[in-house]
Amino acid sequence: MKYINANTILPAALVKELQKYIQAGYIYVPAKDEQHKSWGELSGYREELKRRNQMIVSEYRQGTSVEELADRYYLSIYAVRKIIYQR
Repeated sequence: MKYINANTILPAALVKELQKYIQAGYIYVPAKDEQHKSWGELSGYREELKRRNQMIVSEYRQGTSVEELADRYYLSIYAVRKIIYQR
C-alpha cells in the first residue's frame, strides 16, 4: 500500500480537522463495502486454489490415496481430507 501525503489530496480544512485527532501518523481509510474485494480476488490466488482443489478431488475420485495427494501437493493429510469432504 502506498502512503499519500494528506496535503496533496485533501482540502486544507479537512487536514486541519484530522490533525486534531492524529499528527505525523498513519491512518487507514477503508474501502466502501460495495468496493471491498474478497481475499485473493485481486491477485487471482483464490481462483488458483479453487483449480488445485478441484484437481485434488478429481484425482481422489480416480483412486489416488489421501496420503499420495498430500505428498504431491505438499499438504497435510488433514488438509487434503478437508478439501475432499467439503465438495
